Amino acid sequence: SQPYIHASKDIFETSQTQKEQLKPPECLFSCKHLLSGGAYYLISRSLGPEFGGSIGLIFAFANAVAVAMYVVGFAETVVEMLNDVDALMFDELNDIRIVGTLTVILLLGISVAGMEWEAKAQIVLLVILLGAIANFFIGTVMPSENKKPKGYFGYQTAILVENFGPDFRDEETFFSVFAIFFPAATGILAGANISGDLADPQSAIPKGTLLAILITGLTYVAVAISTGATIVRDATGDHNDTVVDTVNCTDAACTLGYDFSICEEGGCKYGLMNDFQVMSLVSAFSPLISAGIFSATLSSALASLVSAPKVFQALCKDNIYPGLSVFAKGYGKNNEPLRGYVLTFCIGLAFILIAELNVIAPIISNFFLASYALINFSVFHASLANSPGWRPSFKYYNMWVSLAGAILCFVVMFVINWWAALVTLLIVLALYIYVSYKKPDVNWGSSTQALIYNQALTHSLNLTSVEEHVKNFRPQCLVLAGYPNSRPALLQLVNSFTKNVSLMVCGHIRTVSRRPNFKELTQDYARCQRWLSKKRIKAFYAPVFAENMRYGAQLLLQAVGLGRLKPNTLVMGFKNNWSDGDMRDVENYINIIHDAFDLQFGVVILRLLDGLDISHIQGPDELLSSHEKPPVGAKDALISVNLVKDSDSDSCPSKSTSNQSSPLIIRATDIKSPLSLTDQRLLESSQQFKKKQGKGSIDVWWLFDDGGLTLLIPYLLTNRSKWGDCRIRVFIGGKINRIDHDRRAMATLLSKFRIDFSDINVLGDINTKPKKHNKLSFKELIEPYRLKEDDMEQEAAERLKAQEPWRITDNELELYKAKTNRQIRLNELLREHSSSAKLIVISMPLARKGTVSSALYMCWLETLSKDLPPLLLVRGNHQSVLTFYS
Repeated sequence: SQPYIHASKDIFETSQTQKEQLKPPECLFSCKHLLSGGAYYLISRSLGPEFGGSIGLIFAFANAVAVAMYVVGFAETVVEMLNDVDALMFDELNDIRIVGTLTVILLLGISVAGMEWEAKAQIVLLVILLGAIANFFIGTVMPSENKKPKGYFGYQTAILVENFGPDFRDEETFFSVFAIFFPAATGILAGANISGDLADPQSAIPKGTLLAILITGLTYVAVAISTGATIVRDATGDHNDTVVDTVNCTDAACTLGYDFSICEEGGCKYGLMNDFQVMSLVSAFSPLISAGIFSATLSSALASLVSAPKVFQALCKDNIYPGLSVFAKGYGKNNEPLRGYVLTFCIGLAFILIAELNVIAPIISNFFLASYALINFSVFHASLANSPGWRPSFKYYNMWVSLAGAILCFVVMFVINWWAALVTLLIVLALYIYVSYKKPDVNWGSSTQALIYNQALTHSLNLTSVEEHVKNFRPQCLVLAGYPNSRPALLQLVNSFTKNVSLMVCGHIRTVSRRPNFKELTQDYARCQRWLSKKRIKAFYAPVFAENMRYGAQLLLQAVGLGRLKPNTLVMGFKNNWSDGDMRDVENYINIIHDAFDLQFGVVILRLLDGLDISHIQGPDELLSSHEKPPVGAKDALISVNLVKDSDSDSCPSKSTSNQSSPLIIRATDIKSPLSLTDQRLLESSQQFKKKQGKGSIDVWWLFDDGGLTLLIPYLLTNRSKWGDCRIRVFIGGKINRIDHDRRAMATLLSKFRIDFSDINVLGDINTKPKKHNKLSFKELIEPYRLKEDDMEQEAAERLKAQEPWRITDNELELYKAKTNRQIRLNELLREHSSSAKLIVISMPLARKGTVSSALYMCWLETLSKDLPPLLLVRGNHQSVLTFYS
């Protein structure tokens, strides 16, 4: 019954708090090296900062409110004693407020004095409490005639049988009473919350917890049985309410010679249902019970007043909520959270002014239940993740019992008070979303990480056992970008059509002429991966050392990826400076394209008018991680220093270890020289894909059937908000007398593919001869790379061709004259139709490997793509990537 709950809760809950001093799931505490923070530390290090941060804040607040609950319980007892001697100051409610305020001020003084004083106070209170418990049980075997009118008859089987069943009154239910009684069990985390002050928490917490649960459990049951077997539910307190004839009695009091039937009408002051101080009646010395109540409530209040600031301090130290960091500061040798004590005092005092125990108790029940649910779930989650680091020394646990406990806690929350439970969960969810959005820079090795790894591994293995299907094709891109910050435009464009859709790997080939520095490679890996995360580019960084570009690309093409999570499309920047560098680099560049096709990769090449590589003009914080912040007051800038400009600058930021681009921190005062106009344009161009593109068009020149990759990439781009206002225009080759027919056929095909388009243009003049001056320009372009075998002896020509295989022969020029004219003509049409497009996507021409020289192929690509808006040269591997079926 509810009155019994008030009395027994206030008296005996401290046997939990004091004797156990410590207590969540033992397996977690026996596994983790527990620092200060208790439940918050446990949950945050197990489930991550999102859950830990939300529950930590709620748990600290619940402990602060618990201070008010215990102090109000103490104040109620004091005020009832004052009322008995007619010594009230004002009225009962205001007297509870006054006594409660004075009490919490005294407890604050003890807490601020330090843990030593708190521990000494707890020992004194424990002795008093043990005396009160013993006093109660002694009183149960000391029957007195004077106590019978008040409902106490000693141990009687009839009374036990009658009290065994429920008898809820005044609209109370099992769960409404449970909500009030439940805070009596919240002391289970009192010791864990001060875990930082324990010499050996891994050992003390499991032992103390189990011992405390055993002792307090037996004590609670014993008290419940003793009171239920000795005291009737209702009694008048009148000695004259006796009965002589007990033959027709229907209740236990009647069989024992008393008639309390008048209590059915209400108004009785004694018995289990009416007397809050019924245990004082039973005890051998009633003042000692009052002392026990004082001891229990003050001990629990003191434990909560110490727990809440410790948890809050640990939460603030982790800086999960930046605005609360002021409470992280500690004072003295024990790092006491004095500011946290003051905050807890203020919260507790605010709830003390409510002065209603039955109002305060349900408020904190849901908060504590949410905390316990997540603690149980932490054990289940850590077991489910099956991490090798999960090695609890406490072996007697079961993950499914933990899960059942978590579910039960959530169910009870809603049964007790559904709207309060809903509010609690919404608060947890709001805090969870906030922390998830802020993404605190912490790595605690949580079980969430372990479970994600398990799931990723399992799903990756499952994917390998299923054959690929055209409906599930995704352009998984290996991007040869060098350092990620060297070519932001390339990464941002690829990220636009791979983010949350497919795989993107940022490949970095570091060419070396001497022994590679693998330690430096490892450091660069961590720094570059952090840069990608900071820029919200969802990609992996994959660096390799290699003797040259082609060998490095071969390594990446063959080795990068895991099962189905393996790139199928190679993405590179166009080699803008190819004509100024070593033609052997061009040979490597073209051979990389051939190698990609040989390995069944699609190939995508991006060309911007101003180029892609900005490694020689890095921004002020590029690749600078949060762990490498400059000293306070220092204005540092991170730049990439190139001692020698690399001829492969659009494919790799370094030529050799001796001249490779390395991110260096340099004082801002040392780099005041202004950028040239060319570099300014280059920087602006490098950020063009970062902003919203606005209204415009993506022009798709689908000139060859490569499986559909040329169409798929534009479609994926238009699904993004940055490109959402752009419309797809399709250009195809055709004949003048079949333009309408070809347009209708293409429209039908695109409709079947479910690709939206705004216009279809059939180029009937695509086979027209190019203009004469453009042909002359091409002739001038190839002139330095011609072999000119007719001007030398055959033997000398063959020797030169063997030494410089990239040279263009006269026979080759004649053989591929038509294809050359085609590239020149296409450039004319591109400038005519697509000069204002936001992006041009065009089928990339192919060159027969071993037949077409690298120089000629490079001249084709140069001629096709020059003087145009951003252009993507795309060629699939002839594997179908589009299907009619959804």
